[in-house]
Amino acid sequence: MSFTSRLKSLEINGFKSFAKKGGLVFNSPITAIVGPNGSGKSNVAESFRFVLGEQSIKSMRGKKGEDLIFNGGKDSARANRASVKVVFDNTNRMFNVDFDEVSIERIVHRDGVNEYYINGTSVRLKDVAELLAYANIGSSGHHIISQGEADRLLSSQPRERREMIEDALGLKVYQYRKEESEKKLQKTENHIKEIESLRRELAPHIKFLRKQVEKIEKSVALRSELVGLYKEYFGREHAYIQAEKAKIHEDKKGPEAELKVLQEELNHHKEILDALKANLGQSSQMSELLKLEASMRDTRQKKDSCMRELGRLEGEVSYLKRTIERKLKESSETSTKQVYLRDVEVVTREVEGKVRLATEVVDGSGSHQDVPLEDRLSEVKHILSEITESVTSFVNHHKEQSPDINKETKHEEEEIARITHEMKSLEEKLKLYGEEEAHQSTQYTNIKAEIDKERDKNVESEKAVLRIMSKQNEVHSVLEHIKNKEERLRSEESDFKRELEEAHIIVGRDAVAYEHTNTAHVTEERGVQLERKRTIEKTKIRLEEMGGAGGDDVMREFKETEERDLFLAKELEDLMTSSESLKALIADLNQRLDALFKEGIQKINKEFGNFFRLMFGGGEAELKVVKEEKKRRKKTGDELEDGGDLSVAVSALEGEDDEPVEEGIDIHVSLPHKRIKGLTMLSGGERALTSIALLFAMSQVNPPPFVILDETDAALDEANSRKYGDMIEALSKHSQLILITHNRETMSRAGVIYGVTMGGEGYSKLLSIAFEDALAVAK
Repeated sequence: MSFTSRLKSLEINGFKSFAKKGGLVFNSPITAIVGPNGSGKSNVAESFRFVLGEQSIKSMRGKKGEDLIFNGGKDSARANRASVKVVFDNTNRMFNVDFDEVSIERIVHRDGVNEYYINGTSVRLKDVAELLAYANIGSSGHHIISQGEADRLLSSQPRERREMIEDALGLKVYQYRKEESEKKLQKTENHIKEIESLRRELAPHIKFLRKQVEKIEKSVALRSELVGLYKEYFGREHAYIQAEKAKIHEDKKGPEAELKVLQEELNHHKEILDALKANLGQSSQMSELLKLEASMRDTRQKKDSCMRELGRLEGEVSYLKRTIERKLKESSETSTKQVYLRDVEVVTREVEGKVRLATEVVDGSGSHQDVPLEDRLSEVKHILSEITESVTSFVNHHKEQSPDINKETKHEEEEIARITHEMKSLEEKLKLYGEEEAHQSTQYTNIKAEIDKERDKNVESEKAVLRIMSKQNEVHSVLEHIKNKEERLRSEESDFKRELEEAHIIVGRDAVAYEHTNTAHVTEERGVQLERKRTIEKTKIRLEEMGGAGGDDVMREFKETEERDLFLAKELEDLMTSSESLKALIADLNQRLDALFKEGIQKINKEFGNFFRLMFGGGEAELKVVKEEKKRRKKTGDELEDGGDLSVAVSALEGEDDEPVEEGIDIHVSLPHKRIKGLTMLSGGERALTSIALLFAMSQVNPPPFVILDETDAALDEANSRKYGDMIEALSKHSQLILITHNRETMSRAGVIYGVTMGGEGYSKLLSIAFEDALAVAK
């Protein structure tokens, strides 16, 4: 039967004692690795553990990651990294990848960083483990038995032994799936708790928002009611304003037309009066009258000036009289002087009386009030002539009789003569002014009479103007009343527009869309509309009290929050469905694992019994499933204070609490010719043979691609070595074998032998011998 190599090669570089790059090619069913102690043979087995993802440095005889890297030799520097690459043939799709050849490489650096590659692509450790599990290969499974660990199956705890057997049975794939499902289930349950927590947090907020929404919905209903009220009110108010405007327009037509006619009549009569005034102002009679008035004023002023001058002369005469009297008294003369004084006094009184009379005549006062001006002027002239004659006669008379007195009063007499001359001059002027004033007065009277006659003709026009103005006042009163109504309507219209703006702000555009409102009953009483307005105001107050503002934001927030809660509810439902599916999957995987495990245990027991009897020449050996309970230790007081689950703390206070029952594997053996039934009573050789029988049985039931045995035959004698060799040859039909051995019998069964040596350089080297090729050449 032709041999198909599943494990093709191993490449080591810088790993442990292998300082330089070296390789092993596995083209034989059995490959032996030999060499002296300490040469680095076991490092080859550990390189397999390393490249297959082993994470326990201790299982590879190290304490930290850099212990796996070549640390230098006599003439060799230490390496900075170690790498191992293993190559598998995948033509039969042993691995779940679409490549005919699969290479797995692991690199470790001195800083502890690890890198993993599959076919040269960087991957995760998890990816490597899943790939190997599909091919029934593990990093520390049953197929790699390192030096000194041959009886690990025998010395392990039942639970650990079960795990190794599960690994041998190829159940890792299902266990990975189960672990992944359990992780997903844990995450799902965590998500469920988170979502439930979020929903619990949202619930009070949603409850609050729902109340707000209910209030807003009531507010919306009230707003809708307000819109209806506004439409009805605005429609009727608009119709009322338009009707009132039309009525006012009609009411104004009559008075305005009448006022227009009256104004035309008034303008006509005013034109007549204005024409009269213009004629009066522009006629020659009026001009003459004005000129006469000016001339008469000038004549009066001149006449008054003359009269003032007469008064002044009278004063001078009085003064001269007092002066003459004083001088005469001082002279103290005889009776002549006294006579003279008496005559002077008589003349003075006479002159004063005549002067007063002349003044009265000139002014027209007293009994001369109705005397014509010309007669008064003639009388003044006569009086002045008499005064002059009296004074002249007195002076001439006393010049002759009293020369001495004349000397003493000469100056005064001369003054009196001068005054007399002036008075004659005034006489002539008064005569002229009197004649001129009389003429002007006659002309003025005649012209004024003609003007008054013209004015009488326009009395009817003035009466007509008064009548028209009175009528206009009545019409204006009517129009003023209409204007007041118009102003009131304008104010109502302004309020109407303001109310429209206010309604638009409060309830939006719908409230002001009143054009299609039925206003057939516009003629209703105004009080009905006012009552409707009061209803609107009350509704507005109710709407404000309900807090209608910001409703859109609250509704939007409620909608978003409710949608989020619904989304979380749907998410929770999906997670619950996923959780149930995962639980069902885990249960199914548990059932399959249990079924496959029990079936595998039966097959292993069959092969285990056969190999055991072969090794010992009889006896019985079997695996039994046992159940064990773990005890949870009590927590200390400090641990309880540090926190933790309350139920665990309570259980700890109450005492030990049993964990769920776990299943393990126990080994029962019975040697022939001995009463030994327990593993503890077996000798070292017997333990080695028992472990080898169990390992080979496990490999027979579910053969791995390769098996590595590191000096598992060291404790065997010559007879058992032959049996061991026969078992190896039988096993090599199912799996490639890599044997690290010092046993000649074991070496003889190998097709290729690799020798590992270590010289003075301090690092391992590889040599190979292909016996099968040598035999072919020899033949």
